[in-house]
Amino acid sequence: MPDYNKQLLIRRSLQVLAGLLILFAITLAVLFMYRQRLLKYAVETVQDKVEAKYPAKLHVGKAAFEDLNTVRMENIALVPNQGDTLLRTQEVFAEISLRTLFKGRVIFNELRIQNAYLTAVKNPDGTNNYSFLLGKKKAEPVDTTKSRNYGKLLNDLIEKAFESVPDQLSFKNLNVSYASERRNINMKMPSLQIENGEIKTALSVKTDSLVNNLQVHGTINPAKYFISARLYALDSGGISLPYVKQKFGGTVAFDTLAVSLTSKDFSKDMLTVRGDASITDLKVHHPRISDSDVKVKSGSVHYVVSLGPDYYAIDSLTEVRVNKIKAYPVIQLRTKPARDLIVRLRTDVTPATDFFASLPTGVFESVEGMEGTGGLSYKLKSHINFADLKHLTFDSDLEGHDFKITKYGNEDLSLINKPFVYTAYEYGKPVRNILVGPQNPYFAPYNTISRYLKYAILTSEDAAFFRHKGFHEEAFRQSIATNIKAKKFVRGGSTISMQLVKNVFLTRKKTIARKAEEALIVWLIENNNLVSKTRMYEVYLNIIEWGPNVYGIKDASRFFYGKQPSELTLGESIFLASIIPKPKAYKNSFDAHGNLKPRVAWYFKLISGIMLRRGQISQEEYDALQPRVELYGRARDLIVTAPDTTTSDSLQLAPIDLLD
Repeated sequence: MPDYNKQLLIRRSLQVLAGLLILFAITLAVLFMYRQRLLKYAVETVQDKVEAKYPAKLHVGKAAFEDLNTVRMENIALVPNQGDTLLRTQEVFAEISLRTLFKGRVIFNELRIQNAYLTAVKNPDGTNNYSFLLGKKKAEPVDTTKSRNYGKLLNDLIEKAFESVPDQLSFKNLNVSYASERRNINMKMPSLQIENGEIKTALSVKTDSLVNNLQVHGTINPAKYFISARLYALDSGGISLPYVKQKFGGTVAFDTLAVSLTSKDFSKDMLTVRGDASITDLKVHHPRISDSDVKVKSGSVHYVVSLGPDYYAIDSLTEVRVNKIKAYPVIQLRTKPARDLIVRLRTDVTPATDFFASLPTGVFESVEGMEGTGGLSYKLKSHINFADLKHLTFDSDLEGHDFKITKYGNEDLSLINKPFVYTAYEYGKPVRNILVGPQNPYFAPYNTISRYLKYAILTSEDAAFFRHKGFHEEAFRQSIATNIKAKKFVRGGSTISMQLVKNVFLTRKKTIARKAEEALIVWLIENNNLVSKTRMYEVYLNIIEWGPNVYGIKDASRFFYGKQPSELTLGESIFLASIIPKPKAYKNSFDAHGNLKPRVAWYFKLISGIMLRRGQISQEEYDALQPRVELYGRARDLIVTAPDTTTSDSLQLAPIDLLD
């Protein structure tokens, strides 16, 4: 290129650059001259929007530029038209993004707030100064053919929240309070700072008489939708969640909680969020969970959650850790056209001793301190289509990998192999100690018990007892389906193994912990062959309740019939099997003359029919059976009275296993 052309190109480029600089200078001058007007317009726009939407006044005492783009606002207050001031702030310093002023909105690069008070009050007459913010919108017709996408709603909320975060934020003396006749909440935050993506604050929260002093450290990167925060307890007692006791009758406390949102992705109407959470020294207490505190030393979760139209899922990449146990849950819920739930869970193979040490304390008290060789893993698969419960699936399996018990925990699970003392409880109180062994004259060895009774109880309680490993999964699936249909717990899935463990090793209280502990002990006994099936059934028949202070089959045989267990007939055995679920209601099966009521006949027919099909009784025995028993002993004195025309139909007979 000739030198002349080069010089011409440079000269024209400089002219263009000079023109741009002049235009930029003029723009800055115009902005500087009119910035106050733009600020006033923006403030008035915000005031108009607030006052048009809510029955309240937004007061701004003064708003002025301190320098080119720093604004100072004083005496800001939000006052409902009828009620006390809800929000007031003494001073706000803000570095404003000038380009947003032209859009009639304000986004801050830096924000400093001093002496802010948010005061919510509910008066005895029910009026308050905050419900205007929660006012319901006018009801609109609901289009049931369209799905509401909560993923999109959450995505919009996340984006707006991160977009509004200033590069630097400083709160000094932030106070939040709520007062009513029943509740008093006060939160004091001496300072809150966000600077260069780092979050620091300390606060004190008082809810009625409960005080939590905590510190928060974290980081934030709005451009990447990233936030991480860790809450520390400043007091030795940890952080206690408020109102859990009043609302649910329990308590929840922890020492440290960390939560984070590491990324989000919204594509094809589906939002996927990823993050982490962890907790240390978690302590939960509720009488329906456990008699004692449930404690977890440390736990964490790496979560991947997806939300879309009528779809909610915890992804397979999610990992949950409880102490040293790692689990991988998958939950998928579709709400249309019908609710459809898929649940899967698997754990890594955990060394046996680590497995038992990692279980939450207060839940598995009998096995606390147990040790072993090899490892343990768990798998769960379930699919529930709520419109087609007949095809419900549920498979649960705790698997041992060269697992052997080397040391028992608080309970010796082989206890029932030898004579032991069983304590019977009623309403949580011990009523009788029973020696389960030949030294007790009321003990009935297995081979001295009528075969009719053995078969009748197996038929009514647990037909597959001698074949399963402690759990009857098909019966359990049927129980789940029945309970879902009834929308309450109406049917259990307990096997004889589970009933035996409950009676011998556990309390009779119906808590979540007891059921979980019961299942684990049953698995340990059955899968490690700690006790033979015959011995388990023998112990079961010698300890279960059959009437008022009547425990064991020998006591029951004498109480009802004045005979030995070996002498029990088919009819007598079926009746004894029928009252196991409600032994104290045995009188309801008889009239005042000691005759079985006609409504009991169907039970005799059903049980004997199943026994016939299984080859447990002959056709002649089935044909000869009559729904009648002859009472002798103490039972006759309690049942046979003067004729009574009032009857009670409250007898609940044992669930029948027709699935085998």
